Amino acid sequence: MSSKAVTLAVRPRGKAVKKLPEEVLVTSTGSTYELYKEIARKAGTSIYRLRVTKGSDGSLIPNDNSLTVYETGLREQSTIYVKDIGKIPCYLPALLWPQIAWRTVFILEYLGPIIIHPIFFFLLPGTSGASELQTTTFALIMFHFLKREFETFYIHRFSAATMPLRNLFNNSAHYWILAGVNLAYWNYRPTSPASLPSNPYITYPALALFIIGEAGNLYTHVVLRNLRSSGGTERGIPEGWGFGLVTCPNYMFEAVAWLGVALLTWSLSSVIFLTAALLPMGSWAKKKEAKYRKEFGNRYRRKRFVMLPGIW
Repeated sequence: MSSKAVTLAVRPRGKAVKKLPEEVLVTSTGSTYELYKEIARKAGTSIYRLRVTKGSDGSLIPNDNSLTVYETGLREQSTIYVKDIGKIPCYLPALLWPQIAWRTVFILEYLGPIIIHPIFFFLLPGTSGASELQTTTFALIMFHFLKREFETFYIHRFSAATMPLRNLFNNSAHYWILAGVNLAYWNYRPTSPASLPSNPYITYPALALFIIGEAGNLYTHVVLRNLRSSGGTERGIPEGWGFGLVTCPNYMFEAVAWLGVALLTWSLSSVIFLTAALLPMGSWAKKKEAKYRKEFGNRYRRKRFVMLPGIW
């Protein structure tokens, strides 16, 4: 496709951006990053303070160097809305001001448990070595987070390109501390419940829950991936295994997998992590249900439960 100049009408949304231009001129083959940069240049502000959405459907236009203006659906005289997402507090170090790619955020979050668990696993059990249950627990947790890294590289497609770097530390604490140090320390100790001989009447059902949860979680992530083209921001109605039961079966299967780990380890630390994971996932699922209802109207079959059938 040949490149041509495109004039976009610019309108403010929410908090006003000072000196926001009424229109901006970009090329159809230019990246959305260049669109952000041009708006920021004319407004005399930082691209990291801007959030740009399409006037036609309100969908986010990500700040992405690999996504062209044409691919977003913007054409000559299309309207875009620009919002000031807020000023970074002056007391924060300058290092925290830039944005970081969501894919990088996921990679760093899941890297924590992958690093922490081997350290605790090989140091804590003592001279007698790890028990069968501790070894199984270690294998399951490592599999889970290595699977997450695989999905981050090859499956997930992100609607937003970046987030503020300063938020990385809050996001990572859940995985590095609760999934990393918390689970590793309490489960690999010589006196932990997992150090005792395994009970097949508990171990096998726990393994079954974990396998079903991980397989279902991977499946739903693939379904969600296929709703969006590479680099695109379009959304669709997901269908398939689990989507007829709840709004977000990926969260449901995630809970099933960690329920398996909690049952296997019989440890309060596993229950704490599961609870800490369920609370934000439930909130996200409720917001997703509201978004589906608003965006797709009667085409979307409303769900009574957003994450756990009959419960939540």
